[in-house]
Amino acid sequence: MSLTPDLVETLARARADLRMGVAVVLETPEAAALVMAAETLTPARLADLRALGPQPVLTISARRAATLKARAYDGDLARVLLPAEADLAWIRAVADPADDLRMPMKGPLMTARDGAADLHRLALHLVKSARLLPAALVADLGRPREFAAAHRLTVVPARAAADLLERPSPLEPVVTARLPLEVSEAGRLHIFRPEDGGEEHYAVEIGDPSRHAPVLARLHSACFTGDLLGSLKCDCGPQLRAALKQMGEEGAGVLLYLNQEGRGIGLANKMRAYSLQDQGFDTVEANHRLGFEDDERDFRIGAQILSEMGFAAVRLLTNNPGKIAMMEENGITVTERVPLRVGETAHNRAYLATKAAKSGHLL
Repeated sequence: MSLTPDLVETLARARADLRMGVAVVLETPEAAALVMAAETLTPARLADLRALGPQPVLTISARRAATLKARAYDGDLARVLLPAEADLAWIRAVADPADDLRMPMKGPLMTARDGAADLHRLALHLVKSARLLPAALVADLGRPREFAAAHRLTVVPARAAADLLERPSPLEPVVTARLPLEVSEAGRLHIFRPEDGGEEHYAVEIGDPSRHAPVLARLHSACFTGDLLGSLKCDCGPQLRAALKQMGEEGAGVLLYLNQEGRGIGLANKMRAYSLQDQGFDTVEANHRLGFEDDERDFRIGAQILSEMGFAAVRLLTNNPGKIAMMEENGITVTERVPLRVGETAHNRAYLATKAAKSGHLL
């Protein structure tokens, strides 16, 4: 029946549940697991989880495990065994690096090495896609359908969900309207909505760029602190304004504003990374301590939007070779890299140096 949520809608529901502290069930024909996000866990639900019988494990990424000196036997993740006395504060301390320097001794942490970790891997993927800390409590379930029905929990078919989460969500054009801008009165704003219920992405079109020649383009990831507040910790705001200015001067261009705040980890986690930077860690180190990769963004979204708008080739305003590679891999020809070196301050000089040294940016 069409009124029944499909897999995409079920995953959107699961993300919302995890953000609110509600458990979800991941299921395969051979196994099932109850999953809760460590960040939104409550003492009452932790007690209920323990009362189920099978001892839950705290699943963390290999990046976070490396910080905690825990063995990641599963390669990309570690299944941390919960000590009998572990309470919510202990779980939060393992998941969140905020107090690592003040309280570095959280172990020794014992990690599981036997059994499959596929459901744990999917649990991590889900909590990350919900913009939560990459840490999830996972407990084996014997009769998942009956348990989920009794507690009105969302059930996710794990294998199909894992395949779906590897692909960018299709984007649907929502609306286009004229938008006169300071840099050009001939501006138009296009709104694109992802099928998976995620945040919308925007395309700012300047003038009437030809669809038969390379267009001056910029893939700009949302930066609330830099774009809106004028933060001096990054160069995002100056890059945004400089890109639009150059498009206005040339009379044509397209700026894609992608809602991938904080290199794809979300604003809350970005602020956690900023707090770690205040403790002396650089941008990449802070992301790793949180359990994330250097850069979690997906620039395939940009290629989708450009294709949807009828562009096949771009002159890309960027200092990031990774963007060029992603465009080329997804059907968009990059005929020229146009440098965008603006916005260096005393506050972001070390940040820019890290981007060059560790992320390969051409600065």
